[in-house]
This record gives sequence, C-alpha cells and structure tokens, in this order.
Amino acid sequence: MKTEFIDVSPTHKQIVFEIPAEVVATEVARVARGYGRSARLPGFRPGKAPDKLVRQRYKEQILHDVMHDLIPRAIDDAVRERAIEPIDTPDVREVTINEGEPLRFRADFETVPPIDAVDYASLTLRRSPIEVSDTAVDGAIERLRERSARYEPVEGRPSAAGDVLTADLTRRVVSAPPPAEGDAPAATGEPERHSDITIEIGGASNPPGFDAEITGLEPGTEKPFVIAFPADYAVASLAGSEVEYTVAVKAIKKKVLPALDDEFAKDLGDFDSVEALRTRVRADLQRDAERSQEREIRNDLLRQLGARVTFEVPDALVQREVDRRTEDLVRQMMEQGLDPLKAGIDWEALREHQRESARDAVRSLLVLDDIARREGVQVSDDEVDTEVARLAERTGRSVAAVRARLEKDGGVSRLRAMMRRDKAVEHVMARATILTV
Repeated sequence: MKTEFIDVSPTHKQIVFEIPAEVVATEVARVARGYGRSARLPGFRPGKAPDKLVRQRYKEQILHDVMHDLIPRAIDDAVRERAIEPIDTPDVREVTINEGEPLRFRADFETVPPIDAVDYASLTLRRSPIEVSDTAVDGAIERLRERSARYEPVEGRPSAAGDVLTADLTRRVVSAPPPAEGDAPAATGEPERHSDITIEIGGASNPPGFDAEITGLEPGTEKPFVIAFPADYAVASLAGSEVEYTVAVKAIKKKVLPALDDEFAKDLGDFDSVEALRTRVRADLQRDAERSQEREIRNDLLRQLGARVTFEVPDALVQREVDRRTEDLVRQMMEQGLDPLKAGIDWEALREHQRESARDAVRSLLVLDDIARREGVQVSDDEVDTEVARLAERTGRSVAAVRARLEKDGGVSRLRAMMRRDKAVEHVMARATILTV
C-alpha cells in the first residue's frame, strides 16, 4: 500500500492512499464468492451461477462492499503506523475503484498537535483557611426550623407578612413590550386560572409589588390589581410587561416554627441536645466549604493548564463539547418532567453562547490527556467497576442497569476518560505549589 502524508496545518492532516490492484482483486474475489452463494439468477439454481456472471450482475454492490472493507482498514493501519490520533472520523474523499486497478482515495482528519510539557512546580494555586462562623451555623439551623414549620389557621385578622394564603388566582398579560427583531409577539389577553393554590406572603418567587397587594386581605375577599414588571426582570417572557391579577382568598394560615430546644434536635435525628445538633451542622458546613474550595482550586488549575495551549483548538472537539452540554441540559429537563421543546429556549443561541466556554474546557482537557499520556496514568477495570457501583448507589438503580445504559451509548469509555483526567489532576496538584492565603 502506498501512502502520501500531507501536513496541511498543526491540526489538519491528509493521507493519500493507493491500495495495489492485486489486493483489490483478492478482496473482489472474496466478496463475489459471498454473493455467489446466495445469488438467484435466471437459469441457475441458487448458489450455482458462474462467478463471471455473478460479478457482472452485482458489480456495483461488490465494489461498494470492497471499498467499505478496505478503506477503514487502510486508514487504521496508516494512522497507527504514524502514531496519529484522529479526533473524529476521517473524511474520505476522491475515491476511485475499478476492477483490475488500484483503489485510490484521500482521507482528511483533525488531530491534536503536540503539547509542550507542563512544569507542574511552576503552577501556583491558592487556598484560603476555612472557618465556619456562628452566624452560618445559626442560619443553617433556622433553615431546618423553617422546613419543620407547621401552619395554623388564622381567624379574626387580615393577612400579614409570613402568612400563607389558600386562594384562586387569575393572571392576564394586559400589555407587553414590542418583540425583538425576529421574535414572535408575546401573547396578551388570554387569562390563566389557577384554583386552590398556596401563596406565601414574602415568598422569593413572588413578583415585585405582589406581596403588598395581598397583604391585609381576609378570607372571602377578592382583589384585582396590576403588576408592572421591570424591563430587567429575570423571567424574560414577563420583563417589561403589565399583568393583571385577581386573587380570591379562601383561607389564611400562619407559619409556626418549632422551639429551638433539645426536643427539636431529637426530632431531627440522633442528637441528644441542641449543642449536639450545632456540632453536626458546623461539621457539615465545614465539609461543604472544603468541597467547594477543592472545586475552585481544581477550576483554577484547569484554567492555568488551558492557558498554556497556544494552538487553535480543533473545532470538532469544541462542537462535541457543545453537543455534550446541550444533551446534558435536555436530559436534566426531562428528568424534572419538563418538555425541552416547550421550554421556550432558543437552542441555537444557547449553543452559540456555550461555544467559548466549551473551547476553554476543551483546552484544559487536551492538556490533561497529554499529562496522562506522558505520566502513564491508567484506569483499571476494577476502578471502573467501583465507579459504576457508586453511580448505581447514588441513583438508586442496579449495577447491571447502570452499566447497560452506559454501554448503550459509549458511556463506559467516557467514564474511563473522565476518571483518567481526574487522576491527572491529582497528579498535577500533588506537584504544584499550593499557598494558604
């Protein structure tokens, strides 16, 4: 086999192939025999037609099969011989194949160019001392009290801050800002009706000005009002709009927090006293802070490694990372019971917005893969099995089910690659300079 290697750019390579005519002829004969065993031609019993006639009748199919058998093998041999790692399926072009002639074609593909070795000791990371304050502990315990709150009916007074209303609500957009160019106009005039909903006065999701309108109401009261949403409101579909609400109050309840005493601590778990609860909460906050700090240090390390990549990142890898992020978002939405097609998301704009951060992520991953190759970092089958078992425990599924799902879409190899990169990060962090500041 003759090959000509063309170095188009640091990331774009070409190989021109010529597979000898005798190799093509041998493969044609093999494929033709397979067709002959099942060929049904007039005047001949199945499988008894002459070879020459079979070749004439199925010429195009035979050459097609020969081409699709020889080309991938030739490419694999050529890239392995030159120790090249294509990052995507090679693009095969200019294929010519005829009986009695060599098979000629060209393969174009992208590769990762050589990466300069990283001097790990030159990397400087910073770690801040972690101290959990009494205020943080108090806040966490208050949140536990909030979750354990009970609600008691209110009689003889109107609604006040902190109360929870049971109400019927009607909402109608009465005016909306003009749409941006290319966008559809916002729907107005169609009321939305909700029955027996729960509204907390002071709730974080309440629109601006909403709490003031529903404060001072009594059961049996119905009140219409209009809320003007600011232009920079977080929910884009409501930003700059005016919405008319009608709230019919059916009942009022007040939130009653449990007393912060030893009985409360015992109700939460294996705690003898409030002090024991505070000790546990402080330890949990300390652990959470340490995990968060480790993530920040890791991200800083990846940023520093990515900054050392000076060449243009192959677009195929960037596209693959954008695809992965988009697929993850869709999967998360579906797991939460949301329909991605009805979420009002401009998917093309989202993908474009992700492109630059995806490019930075790919830079970091390329360096980690290079470090893993240089240092001989490997992940054993036992380590993969352990991680699959951990995923199964975390998701409440059987190990067999988790592995089957991973194997179905190539997830095992991705999991192994992720674990290998994690090991590379640990290798670098063990040699980098970490300052406590």
